[in-house]
Amino acid sequence: MSKPYDFLIVGAGFFGSICARELTNKGHRCLVIEKRAHIGGNCYTEKRDDIHLHIYGAHIFHTSNEKVWHWINQYARFNHYTNRPVANYQGELYALPFNMWTFNQLWGVNTPEEAQKIIEEQGKDMVDPQNLEEQAIRLVGKDIYEKLIKGYTAKQWMKDPKELPKEIIKRLPVRFTFDTNYFNDRFQGIPEGGYTQIFEKLLDGIEVRLGEDYLADKESYHALAEQVIYTGPIDAYFGYEFGELEYKTTRFDHVRHEYPNHQGVAVMNYTDEAVPYTRIIEHKHFEFNETPATWISYEYPEPYEASKTEPYYPVNDASNNALFERYKSLAAQEKNVFFGGRLGEYKYYDMHQIIERALSMVEANWG
Repeated sequence: MSKPYDFLIVGAGFFGSICARELTNKGHRCLVIEKRAHIGGNCYTEKRDDIHLHIYGAHIFHTSNEKVWHWINQYARFNHYTNRPVANYQGELYALPFNMWTFNQLWGVNTPEEAQKIIEEQGKDMVDPQNLEEQAIRLVGKDIYEKLIKGYTAKQWMKDPKELPKEIIKRLPVRFTFDTNYFNDRFQGIPEGGYTQIFEKLLDGIEVRLGEDYLADKESYHALAEQVIYTGPIDAYFGYEFGELEYKTTRFDHVRHEYPNHQGVAVMNYTDEAVPYTRIIEHKHFEFNETPATWISYEYPEPYEASKTEPYYPVNDASNNALFERYKSLAAQEKNVFFGGRLGEYKYYDMHQIIERALSMVEANWG
């Protein structure tokens, strides 16, 4: 006897919603279930005072993949926002990412050659970096590391930078130009009208059930569909059989102010470890919005507790990656269950990478 649905898709974030849309377009019957009370996952935005709040932190879309850019533009019109964050260290403001403005503000240098000489001198002992701290000093020198990286990183990951893999810092651009655009990608912007509209269009005509806890009764849910696409934490799926994977998680405090402009920039990072939050987001600046009030969000790092706090970023150090490989082996043995997304694959994906990954998975498995 056939089941009511061809696919049960667990999670209404980007990965799950894209799979649901693409599979529905191919004629499959899909049911999407979501534990939260809304669709959109961590990209969910909510309109307040004509400002679209990024409820789970700033999401700036960027990609150099033209196929992905054209695909996402089916579902929203993007503005020309470029991410130019500011670093605040004890009231001193510095341009990010690290570029000639930063070097001038810190050292008074005016040429790339002067900046490179200082960095080379300060990082000369880090011949073979083994951790984030050593890699950072090698890349930008000790001064920048101490002021703009060390405290912020320790807060963000709740670990000593010496304990973190060097690969994390390699994602940060270092430029010997006066270019303050954070991303190197060809395409960048924020959807006009927020992100939630994208998910509403992706899931249009597809049955979605909110507030559904899949892990509480997997067998009953599996009885509904021939195949399952699971986008939740892979360790939770297997009942933490080998132990808990580690994630970075964050608490957000959203505050309304009656005046129109709080900090003059969408993203300001607070790099002093004594400041309890990592950054303040002022949402109106994502969409160049002129409103009499403003909304800001404080981002506070928090200890991760499985099943109690939201997992956001995998901590891809050697021990966690080894543990993930054990879960991945179990996942390979699951019949008709596919694991995808940041949590299902325990991998740091940006939005454009999630889109590419979801599209390719559907194409590879179901043509």
